[in-house]
Amino acid sequence: MYFILVTGIPAAGKSTMAEAVSERLKLPVISKDTIKELLFDHVGFQSRAEKVNLGTASMEIMYYVAGQLMKTGQPFILENNFEYSSEDGIKNLMEKYRYPALTITLTGDYKVIYQRFLERQSSPDRHRGHVVNDCYPEKKENHLKTPEVKTISYESFVRGIERRGFDAFCVDGRQIKVDTTDFSKINMEEIFSQIAAWKEKIL
Repeated sequence: MYFILVTGIPAAGKSTMAEAVSERLKLPVISKDTIKELLFDHVGFQSRAEKVNLGTASMEIMYYVAGQLMKTGQPFILENNFEYSSEDGIKNLMEKYRYPALTITLTGDYKVIYQRFLERQSSPDRHRGHVVNDCYPEKKENHLKTPEVKTISYESFVRGIERRGFDAFCVDGRQIKVDTTDFSKINMEEIFSQIAAWKEKIL
């Protein structure tokens, strides 16, 4: 029994990495953003405060599902931009169920990934609930306007990473850091080998 956390800075490729590891190891992925998008679609929000509450609820749902899998001794993957404030929730689960964890942390050149972040925010494929802050589903009259795109400055982007610890987060001391500045240079086989070596030690 074990679990893997896939985390890192925004737009570093966490979902892609989690799915790749899931496919190779045949493990389920519990993604906070996926849970959040379901809440956006089925509950919605009418203010920034309500949106934040849905984010908090999605985190609690993720922990609940993780606890249920731990209770039955199942391995799995958690995918989220974990930060310093997430440590207590994860560690409480690990201590309660005696579960070892491996953290895969995605990072890279902040300037390159910031550009990727901006492109993602303006992409039509990005769920609108992540982009807007005041209301979702959006009011009909808003569909006639140019879509609002929430952006932050590069300085704020970096400040958020450093303050919240997006690429420093690690639990249990076992970590694989992956530079995703250039996806074509990522050696997935090497990552899978490191995961296999870690599993041999803990199983």
